[in-house]
Amino acid sequence: MSEPAKPFLVFIWDNYGPYHMDRMNAIQCDLGSVHKVIGIELYPESPTYSWMVKESGLFEKRTIFRNNEPRSIIGRLRMLFRQLPPLRDSCVFVCHYEMPTIFMLAVLMRLRGARVIMMNNSKFDDKPRHVFKELVKVLFLIPYHGVLSNAMRSRQYWEFLGKKSATIRGGYNTVSLDRIRDQAGVPPAPDGVAFRERHFTCIARLVPKKNLTMLLQAYAIYHRSVTNPRALHLCGTGSEEAELRLEADKRGISGHIVFRGWLQDDAISRTLGQSLVLLLPSIEEQFGNVVIEAQAMGLPVIVSENCGARDQLVRSGVNGFVIEPDNPEGMAYFMTLLSEEETLWRRMCEAATDRAPLGDVQRFVEGVKSFVE
Repeated sequence: MSEPAKPFLVFIWDNYGPYHMDRMNAIQCDLGSVHKVIGIELYPESPTYSWMVKESGLFEKRTIFRNNEPRSIIGRLRMLFRQLPPLRDSCVFVCHYEMPTIFMLAVLMRLRGARVIMMNNSKFDDKPRHVFKELVKVLFLIPYHGVLSNAMRSRQYWEFLGKKSATIRGGYNTVSLDRIRDQAGVPPAPDGVAFRERHFTCIARLVPKKNLTMLLQAYAIYHRSVTNPRALHLCGTGSEEAELRLEADKRGISGHIVFRGWLQDDAISRTLGQSLVLLLPSIEEQFGNVVIEAQAMGLPVIVSENCGARDQLVRSGVNGFVIEPDNPEGMAYFMTLLSEEETLWRRMCEAATDRAPLGDVQRFVEGVKSFVE
């Protein structure tokens, strides 16, 4: 007798970057024996990120739109639907619930007998909220059986929009700690590179919501407060690069600011292996996966209270510091503290390493399992 067909486990993202590949590879390794795992991406390249994805071969990946994306919503829906496996008894995890095509797809999948789970990390405090838009969102959430999200503030937001607490799971934003450490080429801090040879690092797109003008203000204050200031590496590209270079010149710190441009995931890991602290002062930051990457390399972090990752990953005064996004003086104070106090830095490095498993990709596997087992 032939073995019964495995139920399908499907994940739909707009584009598969390194983080998505981490999660899918972990799902395949853990659940591939009992489920047929399929990854579906809408586009072969990300409109936002310039990452180069190394195909793993561990799971089946399908790309929907290449150079032939239909203009109509119905045309896009047809192309997406044709790539789906038989849906009865399948579980489908979907990102970008706000897109009309995805909403209609979710409705059709549910009508065909699939269990449909939304993946999203939004929080109420990400941006100003308007009553009408929030009411529309409630309607867009109707097709979903549950939400795979993150910690406290994300959970509260989905409860606010009407999802029952029992249908919300954590573990969405995760990274493979093993991949980061393998790519870094050095052991996590406080081992590896010597304390005095490390630099500050910010890994972010150079766009307004990342609040990098404030970061330069904070760095200038720090620069004046120490005898031998460490360099600040800005890793990313974006619309504000020219403005930030002018800001650095104006404040007399341009000789200590290193604009690294866009870094691929292996270069990010190596950079974190050389770093003292990760800085992320964003005005808007749904989560901040780079916080997990930093903790994988044993780094303390200084993040804004707007950063979603601080809910579960950062304990201020233990493995980093949380600051207000309009407080350059406070950020500079903590930068100076960690730059000059090696004993404190080492203690925070150990605490960061202890906290890192909360962001490991196995948390994603556990979240998915809670919906399918």
